[in-house]
Amino acid sequence: MKTTHERSRRPDVMKVLAGARPDALDPSRLAGSLRQREDLARILAGATETRAARSRVPGRLRGGIRPFGTMAALAAVAASAVVVSTLDGDPLGVRPGGPPQSSSAAAGPGSSSSGRQGDVRVDGRLELLSAAKKAETSTAEGTYWQTTTRSEDVNVVSAAGDKGRLFAVRDTGTSKWSVGVRPGTASLMVLGLDAVTAPRTQQDEARWRAAGSPATVEAEVTENEEGGTLGYTIGTQRPTVMRTDADDKIYALGPQNVTYQDLRELPADSGELRRDLERRYGQDSGAETKDRTAYVLRQAADLITMPVKPAVRAAAYRVMAEQPGVRGLGHVTDPLGREGVGVAFPGTHATPLGSVEQRLVVDPSTGEMLCEQLVLVEPSARAREAGLDAGTTVNYTATTRMSWGESQIKVPENAER
Repeated sequence: MKTTHERSRRPDVMKVLAGARPDALDPSRLAGSLRQREDLARILAGATETRAARSRVPGRLRGGIRPFGTMAALAAVAASAVVVSTLDGDPLGVRPGGPPQSSSAAAGPGSSSSGRQGDVRVDGRLELLSAAKKAETSTAEGTYWQTTTRSEDVNVVSAAGDKGRLFAVRDTGTSKWSVGVRPGTASLMVLGLDAVTAPRTQQDEARWRAAGSPATVEAEVTENEEGGTLGYTIGTQRPTVMRTDADDKIYALGPQNVTYQDLRELPADSGELRRDLERRYGQDSGAETKDRTAYVLRQAADLITMPVKPAVRAAAYRVMAEQPGVRGLGHVTDPLGREGVGVAFPGTHATPLGSVEQRLVVDPSTGEMLCEQLVLVEPSARAREAGLDAGTTVNYTATTRMSWGESQIKVPENAER
């Protein structure tokens, strides 16, 4: 991972377009074509259009247990064999593939919006195309595909029996995931390394102490019919280890669990890859109430962190760049202080903390995904009472390593299994 001072500045627009342009966008092949007519129709439609986790806790094997979203809850199901997708659940109740609920996402900190939607969309496309071009030069395959992430989840809580005294907590930790792609290798995930749950700010700590410094606190769960509470234990937490493969299946992609070979056979052409993801959308019974664009964006973003071929990773970036409503946020700094460019997905999604916008931070000089964030656009009354304003990042997962390795990761001796 490059350091901040090593990162390049914004790439030259014309060089990015020329270098990253797929053959299908060659002007000499577009004149009078069906693609040209479709693009024109999409541009005209866009001109009048009015609508544009705790850690990134992975989803389970299709048909199996869904994630609870906290390290403590994960310990209860850690013995299960799982196949993981990169953002399939969140304690906030976010439905990343769900239908957008807002016509305009807040610009927020780090936004480079000029106020003209057309300009913003073009900017986001350029940044993703630049990342796509760099992603094509990634390294070859190995034995274990390994990622290390640093994450934080913010929630509004209270002491048991004291619902009137609200404050915010931050739940932080590091996770390592090592996916074995060779026959006979296993896939392991260790979650909650150096995990700590603590009041978010000094003001929150004061409220926590005023409540009697309770060892456990509760957040309301509102995204299901039963309701209930989600418990947090203040202080350090033990890590959790789990097996994330089932037979030769190592990831969940759309409605299916897939093998390494399945990933290697994904199309490297952005048009073909988009159609593949749209086909999975049609096959996913759980996607019936979800917006197709949001679904394709989510799956494409997941692919970027999987052990796909470099050309497929580049195609995934291009698929995201082609989706309507994708906005560029200009040069931003992720929660770990690393410089990159920000990209926002269209629309907002409902959570108990209010409506949130999903954002990515990418490094266009390397093609690496630096961070995924959920940013508050319209805080709920509970969130505002706890000091969470619009623009607050309430969930992020920052990738600090994503590369091949030849040795399986070590499991801490104190890890819960």
